[in-house]
Amino acid sequence: MTAAATPEFEVANERNKRRRGLFMALPAYLYLILFFALPLIIVVVYSFATRNRFGGTDLSGWNLEAYAKLGEPIVRDILFRSLWLAILTTIICLLFAYPFAYFLATRSQIVRNLMLVFVMIPFWSNFLVRNYAWRVLLGNDGPVSRLTENIGLGETTILFTPTAVVLGLVYGFLPFMILPLYASIERMDWSLIEASRDLGATGIQTFRNVTFPLSLPGVIAGSILVFIPSLGAYVTPEILGGAKTTLLGSYIVTQFLTARNWPVGASVSTVLMVVMLAATLVYFRKGGRTL
Repeated sequence: MTAAATPEFEVANERNKRRRGLFMALPAYLYLILFFALPLIIVVVYSFATRNRFGGTDLSGWNLEAYAKLGEPIVRDILFRSLWLAILTTIICLLFAYPFAYFLATRSQIVRNLMLVFVMIPFWSNFLVRNYAWRVLLGNDGPVSRLTENIGLGETTILFTPTAVVLGLVYGFLPFMILPLYASIERMDWSLIEASRDLGATGIQTFRNVTFPLSLPGVIAGSILVFIPSLGAYVTPEILGGAKTTLLGSYIVTQFLTARNWPVGASVSTVLMVVMLAATLVYFRKGGRTL
C-alpha cells in the first residue's frame, strides 16, 4: 500500500530531483569553472595590473593604465580595422549563405543530406592547413596570379592584403552562417508564404514581409557566430594578412609573447570578451528563444 501524495511529499520529491541533477552536472560545472571561468577572471585581474620596468607584471597596485592605452592611435586603428573586417566578413557570408540555405531547405531529403555533407567537408581538415592552402592559391606564383597573367591582366597581388584576410575568413566561417540559416528556414511555416503569394504579393514583397522576418532568428544566430570569431581571429590574419593587416588577435598575442606587456594584452582581451558577451546577449534576446 503506497502513501498518499501529500504536498510535503511532492516538495521533498522535487528537492531530491534537483539534488540528483546537481550531482550529475557537478563534473561539468567544475570543468567550466576550472577551464573557462577561472582563466577569464585571471585575464580581467591582469588587465588592472601594472607592467614594471623589468617586463614583469605587478599585481599589487591596481589601476586603469592598461585601459588608457586602448585610446592610443595604433590600438584604435587595429580595433577599427578588426571591426570593419569582421562586419564585412559577416555581410559577405550572409549574402552567400542565405540563398544557399534557402535552396537547401527547399530540396528533397536526400539532396539536403548530400549538400549538408558538402558544407561540413571543410571541417574534416585542419583549419591551419586550409589557411596555408589559401596562401598558396593567392601567392604571386599561385594559380590566381598565373591565371590573370595568362589572360593579360598582369600579376595579381592579393596575398598579405585585407582582401586575402576577408577571403580566408569568409571561407573559414561560411558554414557557421549556412547551418543556422538552414535550420531557421527549414522550420518556417511555408503556408504563410503560399498565402502571401495567393493574396497577390510579388516574390520580393513576400521575401521582405514574410520570408525574411520568419528566418530572422537564423540571420541573427549566423551573424553572431561569424562576427565573434572574425573579430578575434588570429590564424587567418597571421597567415594571409601579414604585418600591414594586424588585427586584435595578433595584437593580443604580440603583447603577451613579444612585448611582454600582459596588462595591455589582458585589457584588450577583456574588451573583446565584453563585445562578445554583448553580442551573445543580443542573440538570446532577439533570436535564441525562437530557434
